[in-house]
Amino acid sequence: MNKSHFCNLSDINSVMNSIQLAIYIPTFILGCFLNIFALWIFCFYMKNWTEVVIYMVNLAILDIFLLFSLPFKMYFSQPDLLVDRRLCKFAEALYFTNMYGSIYTITFISLDRYIAIQHPFLAKHLRSTKKAKIVCVLIWVFVWTVSACTFRFHYEDTEGRCFHNMSEQIWSPPVIVSVEIFGFLFPMIIILGCSVQITRTLLAHRMISKQNNGQGTTIRHIVVSNLVVFLLSFSPCHLAILLQFLVRQKVILDCSYQRHVSMFVQVTMCLANVNPCLDALCYYFAVKEFRDKPGHIHSIIHRSISFQQSRSE
Repeated sequence: MNKSHFCNLSDINSVMNSIQLAIYIPTFILGCFLNIFALWIFCFYMKNWTEVVIYMVNLAILDIFLLFSLPFKMYFSQPDLLVDRRLCKFAEALYFTNMYGSIYTITFISLDRYIAIQHPFLAKHLRSTKKAKIVCVLIWVFVWTVSACTFRFHYEDTEGRCFHNMSEQIWSPPVIVSVEIFGFLFPMIIILGCSVQITRTLLAHRMISKQNNGQGTTIRHIVVSNLVVFLLSFSPCHLAILLQFLVRQKVILDCSYQRHVSMFVQVTMCLANVNPCLDALCYYFAVKEFRDKPGHIHSIIHRSISFQQSRSE
């Protein structure tokens, strides 16, 4: 039993340091290029911003800030490094704030599309560029407030590794359950539900209207790409958080399992950090929709209204 309380993970951490460098350096370079290029397109190419473009701009800004935290992660991963706790806390806040800010932004992109297409009457009252800007501001306020609260869940010694030095309080059931439910499960259910409903509605419109000529395909691509990027980026790491929680709660005691969990946590977090590069898919389809048919979403809404009126008659 005593053996299970201490499990040497130094060799795993050493291997992961090399893997992180191999992943983070190209991710940082490519991600910065793609997101800065996307911002340039959104800001200087698109003059009339739609709700989705506003959310995409917010997503690109969040991704850039998350990418800026990666050099800190690479620096603090070095062994035998005396850590400046204030700088470490700032880097952690920058990282986790923008990670969950991205999750909520992707969620609101799906919600915005769902309301516009599935409930076109409500869309006239619920959707506007002003409201989209307010939602983006609220996302920033919420995630930074929550992140600031996590500062107290931190050991104050200078020997622990940054991003690995959280106190046992943060691994308590209320905190982890909240992270899993509000940081992943609820957004996943919303994105998945909205994606299914939007796809069904657009396919129904396509079957009814022979004049559709493929309209709605780009919107489906935006919705599906949001869903795929979300699941690929954030499902593995939140499963890893749950497994690490079981280790901290002494549910998983075997050292070999703990080592596998530690490796899984660090690998999945690396995959989650590739998300800013994957979001380029969402930017591409948003730009394509705006370039091909600037009033495309409005025509879809009008057909949705006509479709719902015909069903009610």
